[in-house]
Amino acid sequence: MSATLTERYVSAATRHVPTKERADAREKLETSIAGSVATRISRGEDPAAAERAALIDLGDPAVLAAGYARTTLHLIGPRYYLTWRRLLSTLLSFVPILAAGGVALGQTIEGAAVGEILGSSISVGFSVVLHLCFWVTLVFFILERAGVEIDAGWNPEELPAVGAEGSRSELIGSLVVLGLAGGAVLWDRLRGFAQVDGEPVPILNTGLWPWLLALLGLHAVFSLALYRRGRWDTRLAVINTVLALVFVSLILTLLARDALVSAEFLESGVLEAETLRILGILLGFAVVGLWGWSILEGWLKSRRDPG
Repeated sequence: MSATLTERYVSAATRHVPTKERADAREKLETSIAGSVATRISRGEDPAAAERAALIDLGDPAVLAAGYARTTLHLIGPRYYLTWRRLLSTLLSFVPILAAGGVALGQTIEGAAVGEILGSSISVGFSVVLHLCFWVTLVFFILERAGVEIDAGWNPEELPAVGAEGSRSELIGSLVVLGLAGGAVLWDRLRGFAQVDGEPVPILNTGLWPWLLALLGLHAVFSLALYRRGRWDTRLAVINTVLALVFVSLILTLLARDALVSAEFLESGVLEAETLRILGILLGFAVVGLWGWSILEGWLKSRRDPG
């Protein structure tokens, strides 16, 4: 004799309940179903239709089974979700970029073609993204199922200070760095950082110093404007992006044309051509990385600003 729908439902819902609790769970569920069916029959419904409707109202037996067995039906619950999201977002913000940049740097030094460099870098970056998402999620899945406590919560002292984006200390730090950079450019132009046969030789192309000083001065003006504004906004983020792109374009163009280093320094033979080529590649990647981060940081801060 085939089992009724109710028997099949009860069996499916209590299949994974611990043996000591199974009989009690079956009895409560059967009583609930019988009561619902009886109510529907008293309203004039057909017994078979009433039974079917009562089971539909109860929902998927797997959901009840999870409740009886005290198991979760989600991969990562609310207890761990914020910690998982914060960690994954932090890792995704820089690990794929570093991995792709490292591959691009190595292949550039080896003299690979542009297409090969781009293809390999994108492939590695995408692969790192997939691995980070999978392994971080897997770790949190295991921690949740094991009941490990990993989130210590937060305290009010961790809240960011209002107006911290344009603080005086940040302004002083920016001006000091820009001042040192400007001083280094002038020193190299007037005194020369390299020594060849006891004579000072400038490292940078002597025709660049007005342009470099002008860009440094514009960045100093921008730092002062940010301080006076007290916070980032869309206009400042755009200006920061333009300044960064101008500086990066200038350096990369000079590197591509072998015009960044002075002719006197090249002819001195202090550094071999291959060493200069590698140093130029490292400089190019460093400039793109640092100013790229500056652009991203500016836009992120402008989005976080409540004004």
